[in-house]
Amino acid sequence: MAGLSKSRIIQHLQCPKRLWFAVNRPELAKEVASVHTRLQVSTEVGEVARSLFPDGILIDTQDSSQALADTRQALAGKRRPLFEAAFAAESILIRVDLLFPSRAGYRLVEVKSSTSVKEHQLADAAIQSWVAKMAGLTLKRIEIAHIDNSFIYPGNGNYKGLFALKDVTREAGRLEREVPHWVKMAQRTLAGLEPNIATGDQCSNPFPCPFEAHCTPYPGDDVFLPEILPYKNGKALAAELRAAGFNDIRNIPADRFVAARHQRIWEVTRSGEPILDPAAGKELQALPFPRYYLDFETIQFAVPIWAGTRPYQQLPFQWSCHIESKNGTIQHKDFLAEDSSDPRQAFVESLIETLGTRGPVFAYNASFEAGRLREAAQYFPALSQALGAICDRLIDLLPLARNHYYHRDMRGSWSLKAVLPTIAPELAYNDLEVGDGGMAQEAFGEILHPETRPARVQELRKALRAYCERDTRALVAIAHFFQGR
Repeated sequence: MAGLSKSRIIQHLQCPKRLWFAVNRPELAKEVASVHTRLQVSTEVGEVARSLFPDGILIDTQDSSQALADTRQALAGKRRPLFEAAFAAESILIRVDLLFPSRAGYRLVEVKSSTSVKEHQLADAAIQSWVAKMAGLTLKRIEIAHIDNSFIYPGNGNYKGLFALKDVTREAGRLEREVPHWVKMAQRTLAGLEPNIATGDQCSNPFPCPFEAHCTPYPGDDVFLPEILPYKNGKALAAELRAAGFNDIRNIPADRFVAARHQRIWEVTRSGEPILDPAAGKELQALPFPRYYLDFETIQFAVPIWAGTRPYQQLPFQWSCHIESKNGTIQHKDFLAEDSSDPRQAFVESLIETLGTRGPVFAYNASFEAGRLREAAQYFPALSQALGAICDRLIDLLPLARNHYYHRDMRGSWSLKAVLPTIAPELAYNDLEVGDGGMAQEAFGEILHPETRPARVQELRKALRAYCERDTRALVAIAHFFQGR
C-alpha cells in the first residue's frame, strides 16, 4: 500500500475517490491550470517567508530518508529556525514550513498564500502538529502565516509585514483528535476498490479536482444539463431537477422555472432559435461617435514586485482599443508594458491620450475597467479628473447582452467567450497562443522572469497583442450584431 502524506490525507478529506485515483489511476488526471499557478505562488510565498529569517536552516532535499536525518541533526545542534523540517509517524511523512525554537519546545508555522485562514487549512495544521508530536517534538504553539493584503510594498526587497500570524493552537488541537481516524479511513480507501461517490460540491471545494472530467464526462453538444442554469438559485434548482430525474432541461416542464432568465434559457434551448430583443440595438444606435471599444489585461502578485502595490492587487499592464468613427472606419490602438518596471503610469497616460474627451467607451463587464481606473486615479491624483471622466463614459455591453440576447450554445453563460462564438464564430480564440485572461497573466509573468530568452519575450508580446486585440474586436462585432449591422 502506498504511504500517506499530509497532502494525500487532505485529498481524502475532500473526496475519497480523488485519493484513490491519485494513487491508483494518476493517468486519468487532467491538468488544471489554476493548480499549477497556485503551486508556483505557494513556492514563491514560502521562499519569501524563509528570507525573513536569515539565520534559519533549510532542509534542502527531496529524499525523505535524508530529510529526516538532516532534521534530526539540526534539532540536535544549536537551536535555530528550521525550514522544511521533516517528521514521520505512523507511515506519514510531513514537511514543516517554519519551525521556531521557543521556551521548552517549538513553534510550528504553516505558510499560506491566502489572505485569511481557511477551514481546510486548520485540518492541514492539525495533521502537521499530530505527526510532529507523534515523532517526539514538543510543540508549544501552532500558527498559520497568511498574506496580509493591506501590506503595501515599500520596495528594495523589504517584505517585513507581508504576513499576518494567526494562532490556531486551540483549533488544531481539537482537530488533532480526528487525525488517527482520517488516517485509518484513507488507508481503508486505498486498500479497497474505487469508491462509488457521485460528483458534487467536493469536486471544486476547497480545490479543483484533476479527476472531475473523468467523473463527469462531457455529455455531448446535444445535451443541455440542468447545471447550465446560472446563478446561485440556478445551481439549487439544478440539484432539485437532477434529484427529480431530469438530465436535460428541454424535458423539464415549463412550470418548474420561476426566474425569467431561466425561462428564457429553457425556451431558447427547446426551440433552438436565438432571441435578440431589438431594444439592445436601439440603446446602442442612440449613442454618438466616436465609439471606443476597450479591454484591459491585468496581473496579480501574491508577493508584490512594484513599490506602492499590495498583494493580489489587480495591476494593469495592457490595453486594447478599437475606435469607430461615424463614417464607419475603425482603427486599432494598444499599449503593452515595455519592461519589468511598474507600467501603471505609462498605461493610464497612453489611455487618456487615446480616449480623448468625448464618445462612449464600451467594455464587457465594465466594472472591472472602472475599478482599475479608480485605483489609478487614487495613485496618480494629477490624472484623477481625466480618469474619472473616462469612468463616466463607460458603457457595459454585458448587462445589455444578459437582458436582451440568448443563444442556446451559450449554455447559461453570458461571458464574452460564450457569447462571441454565437455571433461571430470567425473570432473564436482557439487559434491564439494566449486564449484567456489567465493565460495572459501567465504570459506576462513569463515576460517578467529574468531568465526568459529575448526571442521568447517577443513571441509572448506578439501573442498578448493578438489576444487583447481580439477581445476588443469582439466588442465591435457584438455591438454591430445588436444593431443589426
